[in-house]
Amino acid sequence: MIDERTIASPKITVYSTSTCPYCVMAKRYLKEKGLEFEDVDISQDKSRAAEMFSKSGQMGIPVLDINGKIIVGFDRTAIENAVRGF
Repeated sequence: MIDERTIASPKITVYSTSTCPYCVMAKRYLKEKGLEFEDVDISQDKSRAAEMFSKSGQMGIPVLDINGKIIVGFDRTAIENAVRGF
């Protein structure tokens, strides 16, 4: 599990839409862990959608960029590892 007391604040961007249930779960998980993030609604910002595709090579969402580590989908283990710097 993530121990919020020992983690420096990572730079997190979540590319999502408001209608995606996995996006909602990913953002809820980050909030529960006390992690701040930028929420980018790709349905409202086509240039940021292109940015997401450029980073991930994927059109599936959510896409999380955690300190440059790209995670496609809601994957708790991958999120924890990226936050810890693995």
